[in-house]
Amino acid sequence: MPNFKSGFVSIIGRTNVGKSTLINSLTGEKVAITANKCQTTRTAIKAIINRENSQIIFIDTPGIHKPKTKLGNTMLETVWLSVPNSDITLFIIDATSNKIGTGDRIILDKIKELKRKTILVINKIDLIEKEKLLKIIELYKNEYQFEAIIPVSSLNNDNTEAILQEIEKLLPEGPAYYDIEQYTDQTERQIVEETIREKALKLLDEEIPHGIYVETQKMKLRKTVKGENIYDIEAVIYTIRESHKGIIIGKNGSMLKKIGMYARQDIEKMLQTKVNLKIWVKVKEDWQNNNNIVSKFKLK
Repeated sequence: MPNFKSGFVSIIGRTNVGKSTLINSLTGEKVAITANKCQTTRTAIKAIINRENSQIIFIDTPGIHKPKTKLGNTMLETVWLSVPNSDITLFIIDATSNKIGTGDRIILDKIKELKRKTILVINKIDLIEKEKLLKIIELYKNEYQFEAIIPVSSLNNDNTEAILQEIEKLLPEGPAYYDIEQYTDQTERQIVEETIREKALKLLDEEIPHGIYVETQKMKLRKTVKGENIYDIEAVIYTIRESHKGIIIGKNGSMLKKIGMYARQDIEKMLQTKVNLKIWVKVKEDWQNNNNIVSKFKLK
């Protein structure tokens, strides 16, 4: 195809600036899980957008934070490896910030060091006045020669098309790296795991979600007695403490039932078939420092 463009775009930013919400808004699909909690994204998730003359592969990376475990270090390593391996960097900041904070400063310094083609995206503009937005734009303009500065509200899908248009201008000519029907590089098993974890993130208290990870142990398609397709899925939520296990299960299993119900609804939409979902909770102390487990979150 003449003049077809393609390339990789790494999305970086502090925790809770709305990177995953933006990814989902741009693709129109549920690619990345979202929750109003720090460190929701743990690994680099690829989201694929196929347009008439281009294929854009976004890499959603973990938020910048101060690591306290091997998992935290791996997450940070993923961010810094994704930037030099991408054609373009999308730097997301929160419009409600009055100044360049520590996390944003770390990212800015890294961008300057690597001299990457970078688009600055100012997210959550629905929460501020226009005067404040102009001040933020001026503040960052003086820091780096961005290819473009784009104010958006990913939650309201406001001005997100402008991001895709700017990226297309900067992309090199190249082939489609993925099938045009594909919108993510995640397997169905990984999407199941992330969906269950998202529901746990949204329903559980602040401290507990950081200590869990989910593993799909069985995923099998079968026919019911009526001849309908149904997926039998079995998954385990691992947590670091026995006390957390009780909270995740809840009184008479109420919390686990709730997590399972909301997760099943989303998984059925994704698989477009009925799902029989069973979830267990097990304790695996200090898994965040277990090399075998942490290696799963490394940039592939």
